[in-house]
Amino acid sequence: MAAAIQVRQLTKRYGQLVALDQIDLEIQQGEFFGLLGPNGAGKTTLISSFAGLVAPNSGRVAIMGHDVQTDYQNSRRCLGVVPQELVYDPFFTVRETLQFQSGYYGIRKNDAWIDEILANLDLTGKADTNMRKLSGGMKRRVLVAQALVHRPPVIVLDEPTAGVDVELRQTLWKFIRRLNEEGHTIVLTTHYLEEAESQCGRIAMMKAGQVIALDRTSALLRRFATHTLRITLRNGDVLPARIAETAERRGTQWQLQFERFEQIEQMLAELRNAGCVVEDMEVGKPDLEEVFVKLMRAETE
Repeated sequence: MAAAIQVRQLTKRYGQLVALDQIDLEIQQGEFFGLLGPNGAGKTTLISSFAGLVAPNSGRVAIMGHDVQTDYQNSRRCLGVVPQELVYDPFFTVRETLQFQSGYYGIRKNDAWIDEILANLDLTGKADTNMRKLSGGMKRRVLVAQALVHRPPVIVLDEPTAGVDVELRQTLWKFIRRLNEEGHTIVLTTHYLEEAESQCGRIAMMKAGQVIALDRTSALLRRFATHTLRITLRNGDVLPARIAETAERRGTQWQLQFERFEQIEQMLAELRNAGCVVEDMEVGKPDLEEVFVKLMRAETE
C-alpha cells in the first residue's frame, strides 16, 4: 500500500535562502499527523510542494503514490488543502463556491455531499449568502468545505483554527476526527500546540528547512518533557537553597521539575525540614509546548 504522502530528498531554494533542505518524510494512510515549527521553518513551502504549487530544486513528492510533478492530475485529486490565508471569490454564494469547486474536479451531482459538509460545519444557514458578507470565521469554514468537496483521501490543514472562536474549533475537530476515523489521512500545522498534542498520533518538528524531530507524540513527551510540581508556600516562607536553584517563580507559585514521582516526596520532605508550609500543590503533566521549546533551543545552541 502506497504511503499517503512520500517525500524524498526534497530541496527548495529561493536565491541564497534554503527553504527546504533535503527533506525525507513519509506519512502513512489513515494517520493524523502534525507538522510543527516556528515561523519560517519551511512548513508552508512543504505544504505547497504537496499541492504542486512549488517546484522543488531537487527531490520528489508523491501523494497516494502519484508523483506531484509528473502525475499532477491524480495527485491533486487525492489532496485537499485548507490554506492559512483567507482566499475566496467575492462574487459567489457559499453553495455556488462549493459547486464550482466540485466542477474543477469534474464531479457532477455532488449536492448531497455538499449539504453534508455544510451541515457538519454549521454553514447550512449561510449556504445562499455571498462570500463577501461572511465573517472571518465563516470564511474559514468555507475554506475547509472547499478542501473536502471532492472527498480527497489526504487532507492538509494549515493553521485551520487561527483567529476563530471556540465553537468553530469544536465543530471543526469533531468533523475532522470523523473523517480520520473513516480512513482519511490528516496533516495538521498549527501554533496551538495543545491541539497537535490532543489530535496527532505522530509529529514532525521543523526548523530552518529541516526536520529536527519525528516520532509518536507520546514518545516525544517521554523523551523531552518533564513533570512539574507547582506549589504555593505560606506567606513569608523561603525555599531551601538546593530546591531554589532549579525552581522557577510564576506569580505566587513555585514551579519545580521532576522526572520520577518518588521525587515529589523527597522535595516535600526538604520543604518540611526547612520549616516551609505548603498551602497549595498541583502536579502538571508533560506537554508538547515544553518539548517544542527544548528542541528549538537545542538546535539554536
